Amino acid sequence: MNTELDYHALNAMLNLYGPDGKIQFDKDKEAARAYFLQHVNQNTVFFHSLDEKLDYLVENKYYDPSVLEKYDRSFIKSLFDFAYSKKFRFETFLGAFKYYTSYTLKTFDGKRYLERFEDRVSMVALTLADGNEQFATEMVEEIISGRFQPATPTFLNSGKAQRGEPVSCFLLRMEDNMESISRGINSSLQLSKRGGGVALLLSNLRELGAPIKHIENQSSGVIPVMKLLEDSFSYANQLGARQGAGAVYLHAHHPDIMRFLDTKRENADEKIRIKTLSLGVVIPDITFELAKKNEDMYLFSPYDVERIYGKPFADISVTEKYAEMVDDARIKKTKIKARDFFQTLAELQFESGYPYIMYEDTVNRANPIEGKVTHSNLCSEILQVSTPSTYNLDLSYDHIGRDISCNLGSMNIAKAMDSDDFGKTVETAIRSLSAVAEQTSIDSVPSIRRANDLGHAIGLGQMNLHGYLARERIHYGSEEGIDFTSMYFYTVAFHAIRASNKLAIERNTKFFNFEKSKYATGEYFDKYTEQVWEPKTARVRELFEQSGVTIPTQEDWRELKASVMKHGIYNQNLQAVPPTGSISYINNSTSSIHPVASRIEIRKEGKLGRVYYPAPYLTNENLDYYEDAYEIGYEKIIDTYAAATEHIDQGLSLTLFFKDTATTRDVNRAQIYAWRKGIKTLYYIRVRQMALEGTEIEGCVSCML
Repeated sequence: MNTELDYHALNAMLNLYGPDGKIQFDKDKEAARAYFLQHVNQNTVFFHSLDEKLDYLVENKYYDPSVLEKYDRSFIKSLFDFAYSKKFRFETFLGAFKYYTSYTLKTFDGKRYLERFEDRVSMVALTLADGNEQFATEMVEEIISGRFQPATPTFLNSGKAQRGEPVSCFLLRMEDNMESISRGINSSLQLSKRGGGVALLLSNLRELGAPIKHIENQSSGVIPVMKLLEDSFSYANQLGARQGAGAVYLHAHHPDIMRFLDTKRENADEKIRIKTLSLGVVIPDITFELAKKNEDMYLFSPYDVERIYGKPFADISVTEKYAEMVDDARIKKTKIKARDFFQTLAELQFESGYPYIMYEDTVNRANPIEGKVTHSNLCSEILQVSTPSTYNLDLSYDHIGRDISCNLGSMNIAKAMDSDDFGKTVETAIRSLSAVAEQTSIDSVPSIRRANDLGHAIGLGQMNLHGYLARERIHYGSEEGIDFTSMYFYTVAFHAIRASNKLAIERNTKFFNFEKSKYATGEYFDKYTEQVWEPKTARVRELFEQSGVTIPTQEDWRELKASVMKHGIYNQNLQAVPPTGSISYINNSTSSIHPVASRIEIRKEGKLGRVYYPAPYLTNENLDYYEDAYEIGYEKIIDTYAAATEHIDQGLSLTLFFKDTATTRDVNRAQIYAWRKGIKTLYYIRVRQMALEGTEIEGCVSCML
């Protein structure tokens, strides 16, 4: 190894061609090793034995003693030994850097390390297994092998004495009264300080100028509430480890929709400009149909709609009731051009990447649970039913509704396909995520706690699709790529439901209102029992045969359907594919299931500056299979996500990428294409920035590839 260069310099050589004209992947591996020699080892607290280490960490309030007290010390030692026996090594410098920067336990002054990766994995397993030695061992096996990776809050916090919650994010409703608004802001503060991003539904709030106590022109609309929320999130964060983050969703047919969107314009007045809060728009089918016909779209007063229909605006199907509400003189309404609305959406997405989009009717047609999905989360993959709460004048609860928490973790598609027992990997992941739900009790927000206790909802995600496809010499978005995506998620869906069914049998517990779900009626299973699902291409059939991963048959589904209808399933929701940021790097995975943005990614990491990350499995021989997301184009990305969406009960975080030659018309086309293909949500819009003349570095891999 070249010991004359430090790890940062070695990593930078990844971005320059070597003397042979090839990318110097070996330099990044050298950088990872040098990082340990030059930094990690020198800044890690040394202990003579595991006993000494554990005793020190408990006595000094680094580890939660209640976690370790559930096991014999001899087992704990054997588990740590098992983890270390796997000889884990970070594949990239950035993976190691991210782990030690963002996850590992540090001394309270933040200067020295108290854990290695194996220690963190073991503590996560001990925490979630809750005294079950076999389960703890299985979890270590899955995580250390890279097949399953808990989400950041779980991996960061588990087993620590000073910690936030292991939950990724939360979704709250706001109803059209001051008590609910006040509670929503308070709940956002409580949840944000525990480390979770919070998304709030604003669709039910009356619009600017609506009456209050029958006095006209009194309401201030949704924007002042947005400003209050933005300030709240900037104030509350999780012990400085994760910054507070929030999102707000508004229905496209809310009278404040255009003002809502204007808050993200670059030239917006500071009084209304929203800088850090994320925006999402809920769009029903009728909006697209009106735009197609170039007609006006009516915006309906939520105050009047609730007064006449007896339920909040967000719980009404605007597509179903649109003509009826247009004709109802009791409902105050305004109108705009539907195409002007979509043009504004595209303009803002060009400027800021916002708003996120939730296709309301698509989501609810696919929803297997009784009730309506009204909004999504910060990353637009959580799609669960929520119900309103009501409050007394002192803000105590009159009725506790159900809000939403996100218990997430992701499988590594490449490593899972290499698994000796694919079904066991999925089951261990489902049980791990269920443990997060069971061990979480957000008492400060009773509506979150109640829904979590009743539904045990989880979101099993996936990552490294592009890495796997490229490793197997398949182009992303090709016929074979889409075929694999469909069959992989089809297979995951079977094992996830089977695992939840086993949990229901073991615990004699179904999720709340299971009897009213499409699982109980058997309707959910019809698409699997009434047709044969098998690979359409020889290459994908070959991949599954070579890996030993068995594709479920119709008969398998019939047996599972019968068991579910008889015994139920434990988890109200099972799958959701998040964007996966930091966990992708430590797991050496391409993020989520979207294509890479570049073969060699450039990141700015604090004081360290530029850091380079090679796409997983990238070599000098398979470069052609790593076409970046901007070149692949939105159609192939949407087609890939559509293939996965068919087998996922919640959503997928879908970012669309456009070349710098794209126009707002291209963005509109992509929105319509996604809607027609059955996509449930859109996350960010990314437009490749044009390089400034003279800034390209000669021989720079990240610029030239």
